[in-house]
Amino acid sequence: MIKAYLVGISTHYEGEDIEIRYSIYRDEELIEKRTTFHEFVKPAIVNQVALLSLLKELEKYRGEEITVIMNDAAINEQIKGTTQTKNKDVLKISRITRDELRRFDPIILIQDISGNKNEIAKWDEILQP
Repeated sequence: MIKAYLVGISTHYEGEDIEIRYSIYRDEELIEKRTTFHEFVKPAIVNQVALLSLLKELEKYRGEEITVIMNDAAINEQIKGTTQTKNKDVLKISRITRDELRRFDPIILIQDISGNKNEIAKWDEILQP
């Protein structure tokens, strides 16, 4: 089983790059840890841009059971298309993310840990540079 921890970090200033950190584990063994930078995007879509970036890396694990762990309460609603937002950027990237996720079989599970303090602490520690 592949487990990937992911965070997208936006900046406070328009025009600066966003930071994307992820760690990929296979059966609790670290196989890849990386920090990358991506051109500026609006803060509302940073986590989905980070997820799309991670999906490119996860292509090599296609066919395996994959779970992506994120600290984002809205991510599952956005991906499923059940969000109440009217933000056009969020709706557009949500469609793109949904399409990319459908390419994986079995489908990738996105796990939101925002309500669990212990999981957030573990997630934060794993994603430290």
